[in-house]
Amino acid sequence: MIHRISKQQVKEAVQEAYDKVKGMTGGANANYIPYLANIDPNLFGISVALPDGEVIEAGDTEYAFGIESVSKVPTALLVMKQYGANELLSKIGADATGLPFNSIFAILLENDHPSTPLVNAGAIAADSMVKPIGNSFGKWKAITSFLEELCGSPLNLINELYKSESETNFNNRSIAWLLKNYGRIYDDVEMSLDLYTRQCSMGVTAKQLSIAGATIACDGRNPVTGKQVFPAGLTPQIVSLIATVGFYEHTGDWLFTSGIPAKTGVGGGIVGVLPGVMGIAAFAPPLDDAGNSVKAQAAIKYIVNKLGLNIFSDKHATIETVDRKQTEQAMA
Repeated sequence: MIHRISKQQVKEAVQEAYDKVKGMTGGANANYIPYLANIDPNLFGISVALPDGEVIEAGDTEYAFGIESVSKVPTALLVMKQYGANELLSKIGADATGLPFNSIFAILLENDHPSTPLVNAGAIAADSMVKPIGNSFGKWKAITSFLEELCGSPLNLINELYKSESETNFNNRSIAWLLKNYGRIYDDVEMSLDLYTRQCSMGVTAKQLSIAGATIACDGRNPVTGKQVFPAGLTPQIVSLIATVGFYEHTGDWLFTSGIPAKTGVGGGIVGVLPGVMGIAAFAPPLDDAGNSVKAQAAIKYIVNKLGLNIFSDKHATIETVDRKQTEQAMA
């Protein structure tokens, strides 16, 4: 069954979501990272990027916030692009832990295995795999260049956030050395931990995240730049990873109520992917007890439910597009 949705319906749903959610209270900024604790909790933005490159926005979509754990998705994709999906599955895995994103206990339960590149342990292991091995500068260039290709525009490191995270990443330091003990770090430990800390400190906007989501939704082709960023065959693998662990221990509840694979970060951002249909992102700093933005969750959930979008439905959604040249000629 084909479920056709007009751009006007998308625009109306985005605006309705913004109006309904902007006054919502609840949650709190992440306080274990000093920089994040001081971000204005009233910031809120929603962005939807469509396969034809059009971006529909509401609110604070140009504010650059810490990408945090959403950055795990690009790094996982980069590793699969460099090595192939099977190598990532062999060296890291693809199973949800059902535990908090920074759990040390999860590593022990999984018999020394990081489980998935979308939790802290697996993400640090993924950074250690990024080529060129042994070259911190080269690795960082590869990570940031790939992220910018996904987003379709330049990004900047938030130095104050990087400093704040580096001074407080004691738990991640323990994770990194435990993985080293089990042979699950594939390059220098301190280098890998630093790369992970830096990638989480990149500044990104809701608009950029929605374009990154749309690039995944469009089988690796950035709909704004037209560039093929990664092989189309990797889309099912990365979407499956997002679907199984995107909200950590709340992932099942999220999928049950929204029907869209999405990845969250403690900076307040969430990016969702509906293959062939759209990338969607929302940002608001206050988080729930699992580290997921309260407002961003509500906004994305409202939009996808309003439009009847659900990856598990038999309704195969398409966004109706109008050829811009034909429209201009008709108006002339």
